[in-house]
Amino acid sequence: MSWYFRSSLLLRILIGLIAGAVVGLIVGPEISWVRPLGDVFVRLLKMIVMPVVFFTLVVGAASISPARLGRVGAKIVAFYMVTSAFAVAIGLTFGNIFRPGEGLDLGAGEAAGRELTRPSVVETLTDIIPTNPFGALAGGAVLPTIFFAVIFGIGISHLQVSDNERIRSAASTLLAVCDGAAEVMYKIVHGILQYAPIGVFALIAVVFGEQGARAFGPLGKVTLVMYLALAAHLLIVYGILLSIFRLKPFRFLGRAKEATITAFVTRSSSGTLPVTMECAEESMGISRSVFSFTLPLGATINMDGTAIYQGVCALFVAFAVGMPLDFAQQMTVVITAVLASIGTAGVPGAGAIMLLMVLNSVGLPVESGTPVAMAYAMILGIDALLDMGRTSLNVTGDLAGTAIVAKTEGGIAPGKL
Repeated sequence: MSWYFRSSLLLRILIGLIAGAVVGLIVGPEISWVRPLGDVFVRLLKMIVMPVVFFTLVVGAASISPARLGRVGAKIVAFYMVTSAFAVAIGLTFGNIFRPGEGLDLGAGEAAGRELTRPSVVETLTDIIPTNPFGALAGGAVLPTIFFAVIFGIGISHLQVSDNERIRSAASTLLAVCDGAAEVMYKIVHGILQYAPIGVFALIAVVFGEQGARAFGPLGKVTLVMYLALAAHLLIVYGILLSIFRLKPFRFLGRAKEATITAFVTRSSSGTLPVTMECAEESMGISRSVFSFTLPLGATINMDGTAIYQGVCALFVAFAVGMPLDFAQQMTVVITAVLASIGTAGVPGAGAIMLLMVLNSVGLPVESGTPVAMAYAMILGIDALLDMGRTSLNVTGDLAGTAIVAKTEGGIAPGKL
């Protein structure tokens, strides 16, 4: 099977998507016999969601060291969190305007296998705090698990700067265990993605077998809506913020183009980090004392493009299964996406795993054999195309925040920006 594993995963997933659509159209509803192959893929994804949430968020929160989280740290964290919230809101706005997935009608009656509960905004906010964090983790409650993981990680970061050697050692050991567990989960995710082409083929074949050619339109529409939202965030949010701090937006974009293009091609914020740092230092003249902290942190917790992706794709799934999200559920999407971005790995495909958490938080869990799983599979089939755009915005946002913080700290060489 070396020929399979050595070939491009992106190419294999695209082949699976196209082959599934073609076979589904040709065979029709009788293709349902391949459904178990798709169900296996869904179950594998669900298996790793909660461990990925917990361990990656603990490590992400613990990486914000109190010793370094001074004035620069406070500014950049505030920038990343605020712009992430704006990003989800923009994604939801464009999703509500264009309503991707509407009319696909994958089967509203069985979308989540049960009736959706629609809690108020106040209930959503109070339920974030778990009464039993271990019960939340075991029960798949995403928001309470995110909250506890972030608090737990911040606690570790404080213990690491304790004056007591025993406490520092214990904190370092605990962080190393969580870091190792997170790396194990990334490895498992990589292994599961090797099965993705088969799972995508089966799930897409069933969708097109039952829906026919009309399934093509919603996929094109969600891609268009996604890129429109990315462009709006880039030009409006970043443009306004850069202008407020007397930085020229178009000059900034010109200086950032190498990192932006590299991110588009590699689909990895972490993999683009060396290029991002070079752009910050050589092209923008930003002080190393600023970007050496803000850019690695941004590659970990700043995911504006991914946040937009969550908003657009959550609405796509909801419209596709005939269960539009109400205001409280859309606020839950905002909260979940912003908090989850703290620990989202800066590697290709991480946003698709994060989407599982967001869907679960609004009562649309991806269960085997349900229309939600079919809609999710449709997104997964074009995820690489969406991933290129969202990763580019993620990296551009890292540089925008770094430039703004450097400007306030007098850390930009004259005439660069």
